[in-house]
Amino acid sequence: MSTISPKTIFITGATGLVGSHVVEEAIRKGHRVRALVRASSDTRWLDQWGVDKVLGDLADPEALRRGADGADWIFNCAAKVGDWGTLEEFRSLNVDAFRHLLDAAVASKVERFVHVSSLGVYEGRDHFGTDETVPTAAESLDAYTRSKVEAEELALSYVRNQALPLSVVRPGFIYGPRDRTVLPKLIKALQSGRFAYFGSGNQALNCIYVKNLVQGIFLAAEVPQAIGEIFNVTDGARVSKRQFVGKVAELAHLRAPRKKIPLWLAWTLAVLMERRAKRLKSTEPPLVNKARYKFLGLNLDFSTAKAQRLLGYKPAFTTEQGLVEAMADLAPTTASTSPPVPAH
Repeated sequence: MSTISPKTIFITGATGLVGSHVVEEAIRKGHRVRALVRASSDTRWLDQWGVDKVLGDLADPEALRRGADGADWIFNCAAKVGDWGTLEEFRSLNVDAFRHLLDAAVASKVERFVHVSSLGVYEGRDHFGTDETVPTAAESLDAYTRSKVEAEELALSYVRNQALPLSVVRPGFIYGPRDRTVLPKLIKALQSGRFAYFGSGNQALNCIYVKNLVQGIFLAAEVPQAIGEIFNVTDGARVSKRQFVGKVAELAHLRAPRKKIPLWLAWTLAVLMERRAKRLKSTEPPLVNKARYKFLGLNLDFSTAKAQRLLGYKPAFTTEQGLVEAMADLAPTTASTSPPVPAH
């Protein structure tokens, strides 16, 4: 149980992968949770956990005011995520609508605000121990990460100009139980034999198990020195793309992939296939695009020394432990049919 006195926490994105785990941990710590949910959202777990629901979305200023009113902390776990789409589409939710949440936080005089960003905000190149002193990329490889850069800039402007007690947490590639998108897609690619590494596959993957991320989010809210600061968070140890994908294959009882595409060819394909998809106004991402090149082709190694030093961040789970839990949740024979009830 947390030594922090119980808080009322307003959480956006509460039905998603990250948000649902944040809700679960908040309840375990004895906090009161208020969640922003769309009318169409599956709230089965939130209902069982006794969470107060605020109907609306980030584009609804009135719903955000209701959610923020009387809240001690706000955790923004909502975002439009993806590797394909226009900048305007991503910007409308990740930046323009986010502004409404920041305004509501200022009006309600919240004690703490934690914004979940992304390690994708750094330049689309190889990284070797990159830390928070390195500036974000003005021009990103894809629209999603460009919108996350703009969201960070907006959030930090509220720290400077409105004295909002806000912290930013930058996770890498997030995986864990309740993921119904990324790992399932990877497993399908492995099952079909279509998966191929870009280059050797020995490049670092900036992965973080969702429960490690949740730990970082709560530390950013609990530690006074975190206000106005940005923190990289990952699983802490270097994990290569080959190690990660190989472990997923092993746990899924599939053959480890061996196909490799030379980096130069992968980049050329990404450029050409994106150009063609945009010309055809395709709503589906091409098989190879710049975002996937970044994920599979670049060495993505980021320092978490600042989070360790200022927050006392020490991931509780290794990547292997996280993958075992994530894959068990996906397996039809082991997947839970009802949500776990957090211990109070």
